[in-house]
Amino acid sequence: MEKKTFSIPNISCGHCVMSIKNELGELEGVKSVDGNPETKSIDVEWDAPITEDKILETLKEINYPAA
Repeated sequence: MEKKTFSIPNISCGHCVMSIKNELGELEGVKSVDGNPETKSIDVEWDAPITEDKILETLKEINYPAA
């Protein structure tokens, strides 16, 4: 299992975090997503078949690109 914290400058509230959780949570292999609007970051844990590149691509697609 891999785990990484991503910096997401567009996060401004709890709703933003929930949107990210919902979208990433649908990806096969994503085990958990947790976020903090105060630090503008999300923690993601995942296993194959998902990759970090696919997570980054998904964040960009939903208008929350990682810094």
